[in-house]
Amino acid sequence: MWWLKDVWVIDPSQTLSAPRHVLIKGGQVLEMFASMTEEEVLTIAQGESVETINGEGKFLFPGLIDVHTHLREPGQEEKEDILSGSRAAVRGGFTTILAMANTKPVIDNRALIEFVRMQGERAGYAHVLPIGTVTKGMQGGELVEMADMKAGGAAAFSDDGKNIQNAEVMRLALEYAKITGLPIISHCEDKDLAGEGQMRRGMVSARMGLKGIPASAESVIVARDLLLAEETGGKLHLAHISTTESVDLIRQAKARGVNITAEVNPHHLIFCDEEMGITDTALKVNPPLGSQKDRESLIEGLRDGTLDMIATDHAPHTMAEKSRPFAEAPFGIASLETALSAIWQHLVVPGRLSFERVIEAWSVSPAKRFGLPGGSLKPGAIADMVLFDPDFSEVIDSTQLVSKARNTPFLGKNLQGFPVMVWVEGQLVQKNRTVLGK
Repeated sequence: MWWLKDVWVIDPSQTLSAPRHVLIKGGQVLEMFASMTEEEVLTIAQGESVETINGEGKFLFPGLIDVHTHLREPGQEEKEDILSGSRAAVRGGFTTILAMANTKPVIDNRALIEFVRMQGERAGYAHVLPIGTVTKGMQGGELVEMADMKAGGAAAFSDDGKNIQNAEVMRLALEYAKITGLPIISHCEDKDLAGEGQMRRGMVSARMGLKGIPASAESVIVARDLLLAEETGGKLHLAHISTTESVDLIRQAKARGVNITAEVNPHHLIFCDEEMGITDTALKVNPPLGSQKDRESLIEGLRDGTLDMIATDHAPHTMAEKSRPFAEAPFGIASLETALSAIWQHLVVPGRLSFERVIEAWSVSPAKRFGLPGGSLKPGAIADMVLFDPDFSEVIDSTQLVSKARNTPFLGKNLQGFPVMVWVEGQLVQKNRTVLGK
C-alpha cells in the first residue's frame, strides 16, 4: 500500500485542488483525507506493508492521457517501437497513449489492432491503445471494418498523416463510426492547398526561401468536417489545431451544439514561425508553426475550452533524417519526455495557463471523450497517477532519453518541473526520471 503524505492533489474530475493524504491499494485509489495519522494508516492497512512518500511541495494528479502518439511499430522500429515509446511515455508522465495508425503496414484490420494492443501489454508500462485507419490502406477510399476493429481493441479511427480528401468518404465514415461509439479523428489538411510546402506561408517562409503552407490548408478542412459532423451527428475529434481561423470555426460549431472535440499540440502553444531558422529542423512540424497571433488564439482557445485537449503528436525520427536540409527533413517532434515540463515552464509558470486546466485537458477530457479508464483520483479509480516536482530541473541530454528519437527542440536546454514518480495501476514505473526495469 502507498501513503502519499501532504501532497497537493489536482483532480479536475472532482474540482479538487488542495493538500491531501492519499492511500493507494490493490491498483486503485483507496481513500483521500485532509489529514491522517500514521496510526490511522496502519489500521487501514491491516498488516500490509506501507510505502510512505512525503509529497510536501509536490503535485499529485491523474496520469496524463495522450490521444496522439506515433510509435512507428510495425515497420519503422528504427525510429521508435512500442516498448521504447511506452517507456518514454511514463518518463514524461503519460500513463495511457493512443498509437496512431500510419505505420508500415498501416493499422487497417483487426489483426494489426490486436498486435499493437498486445505489444503494449507485453511492454508493461503505459497503457497502449491502438487507433485504426478510417480507410483501407489509408488510401482515402473504402472504409475499414470499424466494428470488427473496435472488437479487437481500437480506441478511435484516423487516417492521420493523410487527410481524407473526399468529403463523401468522410461523411460516410462519420455515419458508420456511430455504430462503434468511437470518434473519427481528422487530420485537417487540404493537400492541394498545402502542396509541397515546408512551413507556414508568410513573411518568415519568404525570408527563408521555403515553400509555404497557407493557414487555409487547415481551416478549409476544419470547416468541411464541422459541417459534416453537424449533418451526420457523428463523433468528430480534430487533431493538432494550429490556426486562429480554426479556433474561431470550432468555437462557433460548439455554440451550435455540434458533437466535436479538438486538440492542440505543445509546440504550437510554445513556438511560432518567427522563432525558426533554416537549420531548425526540430521545429519542422505538420501542421506548421503559425504566427504569434495563431499562438495567442490557441492559448485562449485552450483556456476557454474551445480546444478540449492537449496532445503531443509525438513524431519520432532518426537523427540522420532530421539532419537533412530543412526542405528535405521530415515533419515532426519527439516530445513524450519533455512535453509536460515544457508546458509547465513556458505557460503555467508565467501565468498563461493554470495547472488545473492543463491537467483537465491532458487527462480528464481525453478519458471522457474516448471512453477510457483514468482521468480521476476518486476513491475506487484506477491508480494511474503522477507525482510532479516543480523544482526538479534537468538538462535534456540525448544520452538520458529513453525514446529512440532525439528530434526535440529542447535538446541541450534546461527545463524545470518534471514528473518524479509515475504509477500505472498502482505499480511504480518511474522514479526520479528513471524508468524502472521489468
